[in-house]
Amino acid sequence: MKGAVEVFTRYLAKEYGHKITANTVAPGAIATDFSGGMVRDNPEINKQVASATAMGRVGVPEDIGPMIAALLGDENRWVTGQRIEVSGGMLL
Repeated sequence: MKGAVEVFTRYLAKEYGHKITANTVAPGAIATDFSGGMVRDNPEINKQVASATAMGRVGVPEDIGPMIAALLGDENRWVTGQRIEVSGGMLL
């Protein structure tokens, strides 16, 4: 499904680029209730995920929202058709 969303984003950018920008945000492991809160509530999984990021921690929802807000700002009007990973440098 993720691949389909990324391809769809590129098609949207190509087809409607004269009207809109279209980008895909790909967050890394975020401490939420996704998957039953596995990353958030299981200290062992949290530690394992944190060790795989360049920033040394698991993401929190507050890490994603500001990036999306910035992407929507006029200063990023030339960014379109992109997959933007927000993962704290996971698996670098």
